[in-house]
Amino acid sequence: MLRWAVIFLILGLVCGLLGFYGAEGTFMEIARILLILFLIVFVVLLVLGIMAGRKVVD
Repeated sequence: MLRWAVIFLILGLVCGLLGFYGAEGTFMEIARILLILFLIVFVVLLVLGIMAGRKVVD
């Protein structure tokens, strides 16, 4: 998911440099949404991993 966010970010930057401002905004928005989803999933899995690790130790 993070890889796709980076790909869309790069596509957005290239479109912005070439003057395709409509496509640039779309790619940047997709990259932003994917990055937010990645961070949410990462935090949830991190918390679940910490909670599961504590139960195994106890």
